[in-house]
Amino acid sequence: MTFEKSKYGETLQHFKLEKPFGNFYLCEHFFVAELNEGIHFDWSMIKNVMKDLIVHYGEDKKLGYISNRVNSYSMNPHNWNKVYNTYGMIQASAIVYYNDIMQMNAALEKQLSDKSIKRCRSLKEAVDWMLGLKEFQ
Repeated sequence: MTFEKSKYGETLQHFKLEKPFGNFYLCEHFFVAELNEGIHFDWSMIKNVMKDLIVHYGEDKKLGYISNRVNSYSMNPHNWNKVYNTYGMIQASAIVYYNDIMQMNAALEKQLSDKSIKRCRSLKEAVDWMLGLKEFQ
């Protein structure tokens, strides 16, 4: 389910950041990424989004990140560590998967990441987990 069609699209205050490669929903303590079908989410796209996140939140904000995988796309799983090491603002990450292939990809990304990545079967599970984190209370 997309963020906009979920109850959170109406109940959580957010800013929608539209990019040619996907949409990003910027909430108070976390953001949700929904990338377009078939793209390769590369480092230049990540830097583009991170630049906008810093403008929106400021350089010192600590954030959670939810990758809501409503579409199929590719990325280099090693970029998780590159983001953590370059930008330090992401404190918690979750991947929402909707089928077995996405679940296997999420498991691989989790293994290759230096930080913990929560795997979730629904957007509700990911948002509820993010809202319950003590880092954002």
